[in-house]
Amino acid sequence: MRRSISDTNLVTLTNPKSPISEAYRTLRTNIQYSAIDSSIQVIMVASTQMGEGKTTTITNLAIAYAQEGKRVLLIDADMRKPSLHHVFSLTNRVGLSSLLSNQLHLDEVISDASIPNLHVITAGPIPPNPSEMLGSQRLHKLVAEMREQYDMILFDTPPVMAVTDSLVLSGLCDGVIMVVQAEKVKKDRVKKTKASLQHVNAPLLGVVLNNVQRHQGKIYHYYHKEDKK
Repeated sequence: MRRSISDTNLVTLTNPKSPISEAYRTLRTNIQYSAIDSSIQVIMVASTQMGEGKTTTITNLAIAYAQEGKRVLLIDADMRKPSLHHVFSLTNRVGLSSLLSNQLHLDEVISDASIPNLHVITAGPIPPNPSEMLGSQRLHKLVAEMREQYDMILFDTPPVMAVTDSLVLSGLCDGVIMVVQAEKVKKDRVKKTKASLQHVNAPLLGVVLNNVQRHQGKIYHYYHKEDKK
């Protein structure tokens, strides 16, 4: 039985007037204004470790873009521990790994998210070599094809400190957002994550500080634009 989408953490869909939904729209706006000389079309989120809200952030950001009228493709690039198929109650029998292994074509792995303007590519069967797949020329060509079909392409990725997948994928992106959960991850590990991204020249846009407790127990998402110096 297909799970109701309202049972997930898609607050921008289920409660669009909430302060958290407004924070996602603010994040969307800040991203748009962060690039003056070039457009930002391909974005990935990165985190230091699991459980920092990375998938929740990228899915709600994708919906915020779709609600703006943009044609959006959301991709689960965590081929080690995929989760987007759970979020949208989709099958994971085929997906990104099927595409990168030349088993299927792009249009055969794109799923309808049941949200206007939003499509999803799940991770697919877990392959033995995710990092090599994400660094392949095949993905470079596919992203170029996706750019022609979609206004925004968003990647969910594994934690940076766990594997190299995110660092490999960052080279295909116009912007990278770090998600940090307050009081969950140590500051020195966050600094190492940032340094790892900078070492591969990832286009780091800023940091979302997630689950910050403020008055009345509300939870907000803050966007901090990185100093380019």
